[in-house]
Amino acid sequence: MQQTNVMEYLEATVLRVPEKVAFSDDTTELTFADVYSHSRSIGSVLHSKGIYREPVVVFMEKQPKMIAAFFGCVYGGCYYVPIDAEMPKFRIELIFQNLNARAVICDEHCKELLGEYDFDGEVLLYDSISSCPEDTLALSEIRDKQLDTDPIYIVFTSGSTGVPKGVIACHRSVIDYIENLSDVLGFNEDTRFANQTPLYFDACLKELYPTLKYGATTYLVPKQLFMFPIKLVEYLNDHKINTICWVVSALTMISAFRTFEKIVPEYLHTVAFGSEVFPIKQFNRWREALPNAKFTNLYGPTEATGMCCYFKVERDFALDEVIPIGGPFHNTEILLIKDDNTPALDGEVGEICVRGTSLTLGYYNNPEKTAEVFVQNPLNKNYPELIYKTGDLGRLNERGELIFVSRKDYQIKHMGHRIELGEIEVNVNLIKGVNMSGCVYDKEKSKIVLFYVGEIDSSELIALLKDKLPRYMIPNKVEKLEAMPFTANGKLDRIALLKMV
Repeated sequence: MQQTNVMEYLEATVLRVPEKVAFSDDTTELTFADVYSHSRSIGSVLHSKGIYREPVVVFMEKQPKMIAAFFGCVYGGCYYVPIDAEMPKFRIELIFQNLNARAVICDEHCKELLGEYDFDGEVLLYDSISSCPEDTLALSEIRDKQLDTDPIYIVFTSGSTGVPKGVIACHRSVIDYIENLSDVLGFNEDTRFANQTPLYFDACLKELYPTLKYGATTYLVPKQLFMFPIKLVEYLNDHKINTICWVVSALTMISAFRTFEKIVPEYLHTVAFGSEVFPIKQFNRWREALPNAKFTNLYGPTEATGMCCYFKVERDFALDEVIPIGGPFHNTEILLIKDDNTPALDGEVGEICVRGTSLTLGYYNNPEKTAEVFVQNPLNKNYPELIYKTGDLGRLNERGELIFVSRKDYQIKHMGHRIELGEIEVNVNLIKGVNMSGCVYDKEKSKIVLFYVGEIDSSELIALLKDKLPRYMIPNKVEKLEAMPFTANGKLDRIALLKMV
């Protein structure tokens, strides 16, 4: 019978390896039996309180219990909405306002923080509800009514306006994603993940659900370790981590500071990366340190349930090349569409649009924004068919591989020329003595501003750039930083850079 519910992963695995550790943060460990019993207890409590087919906020510190709370919401026929105390207060307030949720699952720490927000619903303490008796009959009735198109989570992304948008995903799109990702990266029962991202981002799907599917183990890496590259690699070795799916910034933070001269992650055999362009100089350091590891570039938006394209890196690239994002997962199609709604020809740049089961349901309580980007396929005039417009620009290279060109909003008009800020960053990252860089555009002053971390002097950097870039692309202002700002997800924080201008 075809799988229609994500919890079927857990139900099959708990029969095989009930006492194996599923999720650990070095303080708390949950076995598959723990996850199963805790989540079914939580689902039973939600049912007893009449909370059904609605959002349930999970407001907890990052820990294994937070993951079990997610699954408890799904068992209860609801959809979980992760919130973490590290998120900005104004952002949490906006999310509460958007949801109007009737219940919050929290730990003791976050229960104290709830008083700061306008929430008058039911507060459910994890440690109390996770040990309540399971209502097997109620859970069975809920399961019988669940469809694969029912929502299971809402994750909030930052819109270009700064107002968070809640992306709703369902069983069908998540199952499609996990099956394809697992096939591409070769996960199995021996996989040991190191989770890098906060649990309120969809990026954590890459570890959470494959762990359930295979009976693998996920370790939640302490956030502070990402400030100390050597200690981070020591952590990977201590836990015999063999698989990481991290944003590029987290990887370059290790390679850029000569960590591999002192220590290498000796158990790693699978390295997946995404969300940003991986500078070839830094990527080569990883390949040299791990010559037998498999490297895969992943691409995809939250609105298409995480990642939808992949490229297995099996050839060398010149320092000024970009690693392709390759091609789509099975059961997904990528369309490159120009501004006039016609398909881009080979080599032409078009907006990357996604078609297929991977599409999420849209934005919660936001039909206007949903209608802007989940649109009728302009190449199909015969019947209703939605595609998602990513806002990313791409093209096919001479090998037929998809190349990420830029974000639409990273394109600027400067001195009469259309410029890709990413192209400036690529050339800056090639320069010896530069560890990482970020480029922004000050619209008020019509200036390109470059920030970088490295040993090289800014005047020398500009002199070298004059040999690489046309005059109109040379940054008008260059600032050297001690460290680049990153978002909670580990990406370069361009909004923070703009505030430094």
